Amino acid sequence: IIGEKNKRNKSKLPRLEEYLQQRDYLGALTLLEFQKNIGEREEDADLWIGYCAFHLGDYKKAMEEYKSMTNKPECPAEVWVYLACALFFLGLYKEAEEAASKAPMSPLQNRLLFHLAHKFNDEKRLMSFHQNLEDVTEDQLSLASIHYMRSHYQEAIDIYKRLLLQNRDFLALKVYVALCYYKLDYYDVSQEVLAVYLQSISDSTIALNLKACNHYRLYNGKAAEAELKNLIDISSCSFEFAKELIRHNLVVFRGGEGALQVLPPLIDVIPEARLNLVIYYLRQGYFCKSYMQTKMMAPCVRQMCNCAFVFQRDHLKIAQQFFQLVGGSASECDTIPGRQCMASCFFLLKQFEDVLIYLNSVKGYFYNDDTFNFNYAQAKAAIGNYREAEEVFLLIQSEKIKNDYVYLSWLARCYIMNQKGQLAWELYLKMGTSSDSFHLLQLIANDCYKMGQFYYAAKAFDALEKLDPASNYWEGKRGACVGVFQLILANKEPKETLKEVLTLLRNSGNPQVEYIIRIMRKWAKDNRVLLS
Repeated sequence: IIGEKNKRNKSKLPRLEEYLQQRDYLGALTLLEFQKNIGEREEDADLWIGYCAFHLGDYKKAMEEYKSMTNKPECPAEVWVYLACALFFLGLYKEAEEAASKAPMSPLQNRLLFHLAHKFNDEKRLMSFHQNLEDVTEDQLSLASIHYMRSHYQEAIDIYKRLLLQNRDFLALKVYVALCYYKLDYYDVSQEVLAVYLQSISDSTIALNLKACNHYRLYNGKAAEAELKNLIDISSCSFEFAKELIRHNLVVFRGGEGALQVLPPLIDVIPEARLNLVIYYLRQGYFCKSYMQTKMMAPCVRQMCNCAFVFQRDHLKIAQQFFQLVGGSASECDTIPGRQCMASCFFLLKQFEDVLIYLNSVKGYFYNDDTFNFNYAQAKAAIGNYREAEEVFLLIQSEKIKNDYVYLSWLARCYIMNQKGQLAWELYLKMGTSSDSFHLLQLIANDCYKMGQFYYAAKAFDALEKLDPASNYWEGKRGACVGVFQLILANKEPKETLKEVLTLLRNSGNPQVEYIIRIMRKWAKDNRVLLS
């Protein structure tokens, strides 16, 4: 009877092939380890354990399994290339190359060495292994991935689409195509392609993560975080890498919250972690730390141009050249970051008409982006379009930018050029005493004088005279006060303003003051204007 029960229990156990067909690598691994523990091993059980661990993203376990196999005399020769693959995914590239060299020549070995040559930036060997690639699916996928890593996204898309035409059931290729479109900033297209895949495979870690990233680009961080909830539920049980990916992306979606705790340990795990750490340092104003991180990045990374030099005053020329190099490259010229690079290049060259050509082409993607609006408004003001510049300046919400002297000075100039001198004066009053407030006062005095807003010019010159009596601000103040008097005579300024003008004049010790006051008082008496 006991024997019959054992037979029935054994017949109920699922087969390894069933798990593998369903991509249930955790189930397959559990079955293999159970059979190993009870002494009923599958044929090539060790190979299958390594295979399942590898596909679960547990590369360390896969490496340990393959290493133990290489120590056995009957070890198949191809295990060395499997071990090399596990080492490669662990980032141990030198060790991976050594292991691969012990394996017999095979298409898998060639593909692995192809990728290692890319990691080592060895162009000669890369081209050698490239020539060995054949027109078969695996080799073409490997070639497409190298194109992707070199930012040749359109070339990668062409390969994936060709493979999809030949193999319509290779649905995973749609994820790769969607990822390329994401990198090209076509987030809507990426989302459409991805939706087709998710209809069939709704629990894909990579696809759900990409969907969240598209939501971040198309909408905001909250929308992206909501999309990650499904991924969090799935990844909690098996896929360890997904947990690190989620932690990384949550930092981005939350505007850098927890960046210093999460990103540094992930720098060697997730390629974008270092870049996002650079962006965090830039936003916090830690330019030296940001610069040091960029020096450790590959020169081909386009965002390096956005942060490595532009904040170093001695390197503006280098920054301009790098912006031009990236913005003019074939792979970036039609992307949003590429156009931003060209805008930055022309900004540094002070060719603001050209700046606006590029910024106008992408402004629809940055309506609520404070940094974009700051640059866009400055370019508008620089070509004299002060009305639109003022509107864009006032869209900015960042307190850090709004307290920056560059912002305050440009906004004050826009106010003055738009005949709103009072608002410019109020900006000065809110600043308090500092070197920046003194410079803003000079700007208000001169710009208001130039635009015929003599009342605020007189107030500004009076304040400057008090702050720096040794300087000759009297001439500006005298002209502004006389200008106010002329506006009163022309009925363009209230007569009551004359009383304050006289007070401003009395603050000066120049001998011309009494003569000017005498003329003004006589006019006031003749026109019955009360001055006391």
